[in-house]
Amino acid sequence: MSEIKVPAMGESITEGTVSRWMVKEGDTVNQGDVLLELETDKVNIEISAEESGVLEKIIRQEGETVEIGETIGTLSAGSGGGSGAPASGPAAEEKKAVTPAPEAPTPPPAPVAAAPESSDSAKTASPSARKLARERGIELDQVQSKDPIGRVYQDDVKSHSNQAPAPAAPPASKAPAAPSAPAAGSSTYTKPVERQRMSRRRATIAKRLVEAQQTAAMLTTFNEVDMTAIMDVRKRRKDKFKEKHEINLGFMSFFTKAVVGALKKFPTINAEIDGEDVVLKKYYDIGIAVSAKEGLVVPVVRDADRLGFAEIEKSIADLASKARSNTLALSDLQGGTFTITNGGTFGSLLSTPILNTPQVGILGMHKIQLRPVAIDAERMENRPMMYIALSYDHRIIDGSEAVRFLVTVKELLEDPESLLIEG
Repeated sequence: MSEIKVPAMGESITEGTVSRWMVKEGDTVNQGDVLLELETDKVNIEISAEESGVLEKIIRQEGETVEIGETIGTLSAGSGGGSGAPASGPAAEEKKAVTPAPEAPTPPPAPVAAAPESSDSAKTASPSARKLARERGIELDQVQSKDPIGRVYQDDVKSHSNQAPAPAAPPASKAPAAPSAPAAGSSTYTKPVERQRMSRRRATIAKRLVEAQQTAAMLTTFNEVDMTAIMDVRKRRKDKFKEKHEINLGFMSFFTKAVVGALKKFPTINAEIDGEDVVLKKYYDIGIAVSAKEGLVVPVVRDADRLGFAEIEKSIADLASKARSNTLALSDLQGGTFTITNGGTFGSLLSTPILNTPQVGILGMHKIQLRPVAIDAERMENRPMMYIALSYDHRIIDGSEAVRFLVTVKELLEDPESLLIEG
């Protein structure tokens, strides 16, 4: 019998959530078959069988949080035919007896049964549970675990914390209001509502966005770009470009080239803060924000300064396709020195993008809209205009530097031929 373990997934990922099991207990699997899907903060990982056999037991159920290296199931080795028969005989009956066991601790009476194991739960608590317990001043030995093997998770700590004020309520006349408020709030909805738990990725996105606003001295500066020249180039070149490169000539390649040209001129915006040091990066890995089902992700176009327009368009198209099909690899998301986000695809006219930390700059693109522009003292024309926004970390980037960076991006975009030189 072999154990199914959570594999190491690199970078800062220490845990994940069992998204769904693809097989059931007693199913015969072949080496390489996908057993389950694991959701992490960044991507979903498929865990495959390392050998052929029968799935003996599922230890960690869907929706549960698991840590790197943890055993989440067991697989009995053997050929499909040889192991299939026993699975339908006594072994199957044994499984039926075992299967309810993980369910038993789940109902309300379960904490009583789990109490003897709580003394060990502190030793097997997840990192997030330990952190939350420290923040709330809770001893892990006091926390009742719903886990069959006594492991304490963040939800257990939250439940314990929510129950803690109850005994203290009677002494004070106003004390009962605190515990009763949530109950009242959850039952006062007179119209239909639907409560949904945030996915791990959505919760992580929320946490990081708040952290970015709390840790960086974030400021945004704006400008606008006359898109006439770029639209003219695209109109004249798009057919030959697609015929030659088998990809459409979009706006993103122009903006990526313009950003690289501006970053070369203002290297501090292509940096990050490490303690009291500023790390200036001499390479240009540009993150392109993509909206996927599970939330915003930022895959990275590597060495964008060395790529041509067609290579950039192909790279972005490939990453966007992977993001929407949930097949991005961790390597697609790691690193990045600067980010571009295009809210214009959804109709946004203006926004203040939030930094993708530890990066210190992000460029926001917006909707192209015809607006009257003064060409000279006597002439006005309707031009396709786009507002652009640069959010930056004021801790290391001065306002004048940020403004000049954005002006450089504007000038490069309004003179597309210069991108062949500056990019």
